[in-house]
Parts: sequence; structure tokens; C-alpha cells
Amino acid sequence: MSPESKRSARVRAAAEPGTPAATRRALLGLGVPVYGELLSGVVAGIIDTLWVARLGEAAVGAVAVASTLENVLLGVILMAGTGATMLMADALGAGRRGEVPVVVRAVAVLWLVITPVVTVGGFLLRDRVATLLVGGGEGEVHRLAVAFFAVSFPGMAVFFAQNVVDGLIKGTGDTRTPMRMALLANGIVLVLDPLLIHGVGPLPRLGVQGAAFATSAGRAVALAVSLVLLRRVLGRVPGQRAATGPRVATVLRSVLRVGLPVSGDFVLRMGMSAALVGIVARFGAGPLAAYGVGSKVMLLVTMACYAFRQAAAILTARTRGAGRSTVWLIGRQALLLATTAAFGAGLLLALGGRRVTRLFTAEPAAVDAGAVFFRCLLPCLVLLAGVVALGGVFMGAGRSRALLAVTAFGACVQLPLAYGLSLTALGVRGVWLSMSLGAGAQYAVTWVLFRRLTGAGAPCEGGAGGARGAGAAGESGRRGGTGAAEESGRRGGTGAGEAVDVHKW
Repeated sequence: MSPESKRSARVRAAAEPGTPAATRRALLGLGVPVYGELLSGVVAGIIDTLWVARLGEAAVGAVAVASTLENVLLGVILMAGTGATMLMADALGAGRRGEVPVVVRAVAVLWLVITPVVTVGGFLLRDRVATLLVGGGEGEVHRLAVAFFAVSFPGMAVFFAQNVVDGLIKGTGDTRTPMRMALLANGIVLVLDPLLIHGVGPLPRLGVQGAAFATSAGRAVALAVSLVLLRRVLGRVPGQRAATGPRVATVLRSVLRVGLPVSGDFVLRMGMSAALVGIVARFGAGPLAAYGVGSKVMLLVTMACYAFRQAAAILTARTRGAGRSTVWLIGRQALLLATTAAFGAGLLLALGGRRVTRLFTAEPAAVDAGAVFFRCLLPCLVLLAGVVALGGVFMGAGRSRALLAVTAFGACVQLPLAYGLSLTALGVRGVWLSMSLGAGAQYAVTWVLFRRLTGAGAPCEGGAGGARGAGAAGESGRRGGTGAAEESGRRGGTGAGEAVDVHKW
């Protein structure tokens, strides 16, 4: 059986009501490669830092600043990649092949609009950007950051393009190819890093710019391979030339409706983490170091939850786009997998928090604070896993605004609690407690919205993906339309153009 047939079989199995085991297998089949993709980037970043560390503290600081900025900019292009995944999955799930090239053109237009603003603007303003992030216009860290940005900002064009191409490929149900491309890119980076940073043989010693060149080169090779594979995948989609797809402008609006809230959710969560840094810093270097270590370790756990979120989003978009009401089943199984993984990891961290912290620092104050932090982290991880996993269902159902609303509500609960509880006798433990309380508030709202979306487990009418020709035609039939109109909808007929607008909260 070909890889495409295996993916289709997983999706069809997950779409059948009353098959939780098949749904879990489908979620694992989609989610595990996504986690591998995310994890490979983290590992490559750690090794990259080790090579740069030989240049001194200033070089490490400059690269850390640049990495932070890249994470923020990822939230900008995330709207295109996420929108591409959801609309592709919905169109293919409903059999509306004619919409596929329209989706590709729409996200390409979005990339062409965003990329020059970030790359050209960032390159021209790299000195000011470095000043803003470093906190001064002088010093070695500032100089090295400017040098790094001179290479990394133009390289953002490749980074953004890869995100969009990965989104399109994932929309076909293939999450393994993006994982392989991430491994390819990071493998090239690991080979080029020592050669370009420190100079080997005839190669010049480029320092921090060598790290930027290595990253851009690895991503460029992976992008070239990804484009070839994407063309092959799209070439195997029949019926693309049929004039049944909506206009590019219509699909572009749908991409923004799906993607903008996801980008906002990403940026807001980063902002919440940065705000907690400021509160924890008042208690000294020990708790601050513990929070820094804890955040990195926490990222490894939450990445698994975000992998299941992507898997749930793809399955929801494909199965609902095909007219099947499986949101309740997919959401419950994604919730089970994510919370189980978070509970297992959180329990290990709670029991071995002191040892984990010692892997990063030997300072007694930081180790003691880290032990307390990891003990308090367990309920936060489990609750946050539920929020993230169920978020995939909202994304796939075209309700991604719910993600942003839930995160905004959590910020309004968590940040005041963190500051207020830190002023009590709890001290920094009040900050750790606020993380669980904030996650609990988000979970409560998410669960209510999930029950409302699924009708407390009852089947939902029609699909709610990015472009829903079948649902639109079915609605036309219920309002007294002819059977021919319904058949046209099932085939992805002219109603598909209007149905793209279902991405509304």
C-alpha cells in the first residue's frame, strides 16, 4: 500500500463513528512526526549554541536575542501555514480538488506580501532592532546581533516559505515529509556550523554570521527539496483544472480568518511568558534561573501537546469537510493522548525536578527553586495539555478565534494572580500557583466551548472547514433546492466558492 493510501485509510478510519482506537492511531500517525519535526529544531538549536559558546558570552547573547526574535516572527507567518493546512485538508476531505490550486495561489500571495516587509524592513532597520532587543546601542552583544541580523533577516524569506510549504503538505495528511525536511535542514546546519563559525581549511572564520549562514543554507536546501515534493503531491491530485474553485481573494480571506487568531494566540502566549519573567525576577537569580530552566523543559512537553493539536486540526478539517460529524470523537481522543503524555512527563519532573535542574546549573539556590517549580508544574501541564489539544478541533472546525479568546481570558486571570499572589506570604510560589490557576481557567472555558461546538457529543450538521461545497449544497437542498443542487455540492460544484466563508465565529 502506498503512503498516500495509508494516510487516506487512517483518515477514513478516524471518520467512522464509534472507533476511538482508530482515531487514536490516526492522531498518533499524524502527531508523532510533527513532534519529531519540532524536537529536531530544539536539538539543533542546543548544539548550535554549544558551537557559538566557544566565541564567548557576547556571541551567545547575540544568538539568543536573534532566536527570540525569530520565534516572534514565526507567529507572523503562522497565519499562512496554518490557514494552508486547514483549507487544504478540508478541500481534499470533501473531494473538491478544484480548490487545491486556488489555496496554493492564495498562500503564495500572502507570503509575497509578508516576506518583503519583514526581510527588507528588518535588514534596513537591523541596528535599531538590535538596540531595542539588547537595550543599548553600544557593546559587543549589540555589534554581534547586528552582524547576525544582516544575514538572518534576508534568510527569513526561506524560513517563511518553508513554513507555508509545510502547511500545504500537512493539509494532504502527510506530516512525515515536513519532519524529514526539518531533519535534513538541521542536519546540514550541524555540519556547516563548525565549518563556518570557526573556519576550517580554506573556509573563513565568520563567527556569529557563520551560524546565520549555516541556518539559511540548511533551510534553503530543505525548501528546494520540499518544493519538488509538493509539486509531485499536487500533481497526483486529480481534477485540479476543473473550474469549481472559489476566487483567490475569497480563499485568502478564509486563510486570514483561520490563521490570524492562531498567530495571535502564539504571540500572546509568548507575551505571557515574558511578563512572568519580570515578576519572577524580583525574587532573585535563583528563582529566575529555575524559571528559565523550567520553561525550556516545559517546552519539550508542550510540544507534544501542540503536535496532537495539529493532528486533531487536520483530522477535523478532513473528516468534517467530507460531511462526517466526528468532532466529539477526535476532540476526546486528542484530549486523552495529550493529557496522558503531559501527566506522565509532569510526574517524572515532579519527582526528579532537582536532578533535572542540576543538568543546567549547579547553583544551590537555583536547584532548590527548580525542585519547587517542577512540583508545582504538574497540574499546570495537565490542564494546559487539555487546552492545547482541544484547540486543534476548533482550528479544524473553522473556529480558531476561540483559541485567541481562551488565551486572552487566561492572561487576564493568570497575570494579575501572579502579581497579587507574589506579594503574599507565598512569594514566588504564588507565581507558580498562578500558572495552574490560569491554565485551569482556560481549560474550563475551552471545555464549555467544546461542548457547545459538538452539542455535548451530538452529531453536528454539515462541515465547518475552510471551503465547504458539500455543506453549502446540502443547506441549499434543505431550503428547498433540487436534488441536482445537492449532487453538485457533493461534487464540489459552484457553491464551493461561497462556502469558503464559513470561517466565522
